[in-house]
Amino acid sequence: MKRAERHHLKENELAHLTAGATHAVQERGGQVLGIAVAVLVVIAGIGGYVAWQNRVEGRAHALLADAMVLEDARVGAPQAPGTGASGPSFPTVRDKYQAMQQKFKVVADQYPSSEAGIFARYREAAMWVALGNSANATTAYQQVVDKAGSSLYGEMSKLGLAEAQAQAGQYEPAINSLKELAQHKDGPLPVDGVLMRLARLYVDAGKPLDAEQTYNKLVAEYPESLYTAEVRRELAQLKKS
Repeated sequence: MKRAERHHLKENELAHLTAGATHAVQERGGQVLGIAVAVLVVIAGIGGYVAWQNRVEGRAHALLADAMVLEDARVGAPQAPGTGASGPSFPTVRDKYQAMQQKFKVVADQYPSSEAGIFARYREAAMWVALGNSANATTAYQQVVDKAGSSLYGEMSKLGLAEAQAQAGQYEPAINSLKELAQHKDGPLPVDGVLMRLARLYVDAGKPLDAEQTYNKLVAEYPESLYTAEVRRELAQLKKS
């Protein structure tokens, strides 16, 4: 639900509460005056909380936007003055990823429960994977899973967690994570994509028979999958090895 829609619903809720309190005072007079005052205090508290929450989200998104600027930062030697180049630049891709990781971490640390903060933590984890630091990636992905649960970013972080584990050579927990995700038929992730990654992970783990079974399962259950051609090629390669 978009922020504007949520705000509209909250306004409607407050309007109904206020109308109810007014009607009660008119019907019962002083008997319900104390209750009406209490309701109005609650309404004021809700309004203050909504305003505070909106301010927090606003600051978090502003900080996140500052981090996202680095996405398009140029990588390479500094350009000569007068060439029209603008914006940040980095000598290497690794320098760029390190800067992005630090920026995303700042957002996530300051606003860990906000939408922007959860997204920032997810991106921080991805930067750790790109930098080859599977331990920090695992920690960051797990934090997103704890916050986001079964939402899109929660499920994507479970996939990222498996990737970090595989990067560290921890094949069994990575395989188990992907097998669990493959059971989420109604989840936000495409199951054929999860099965494809699982099959390749089996290959990396030295389990060709499990890989073959997973490839066959993908083709059988998702015959229209975009991965079908790749699956057939990789199955043929497995049979040759």
